[in-house]
Amino acid sequence: MRTRATITLTTTALLLAALTACSSSSDDKPDSASSSTPTRTAAVETPTITPTPADSVDLERVAETYTDLYFGGEGKGAYAFLSKRCRAKADPAVFEATVKQAAKDYGPDHPATDVQATVSGDMGHVSYKVKGLPKFDQTKQPWTLEGGDWKYNAC
Repeated sequence: MRTRATITLTTTALLLAALTACSSSSDDKPDSASSSTPTRTAAVETPTITPTPADSVDLERVAETYTDLYFGGEGKGAYAFLSKRCRAKADPAVFEATVKQAAKDYGPDHPATDVQATVSGDMGHVSYKVKGLPKFDQTKQPWTLEGGDWKYNAC
């Protein structure tokens, strides 16, 4: 019993000594006027922010949003999802008229379903079904990453 108590007291004393050595108080600061020893400063590491690589979940979400905008007649919103290459080929007014016509012809209730995306670097492909409009189902629709955002690249 005495051995166990001695070990416990010794362990506790060592832990307290370690904690005291790690803590700082105002008494620990050297008097700058009388001390010739330079003051030690703790090195502060700046966290490095590493960009998160694009993943398939992000691309699936973007493709769903694009499809909702397209069939919802939101031409300006859908146009914003086009890649630079596609925007160079599509006049904004013509694109907007096409999207409005699609909404008029088919209605807005055609969300993308069964969305599956694959990503390789800054390129991605999305396959999905358009609810109620199988002729618009997509297989490996190309998308590209531009400035950190996924853009529709099937033009």
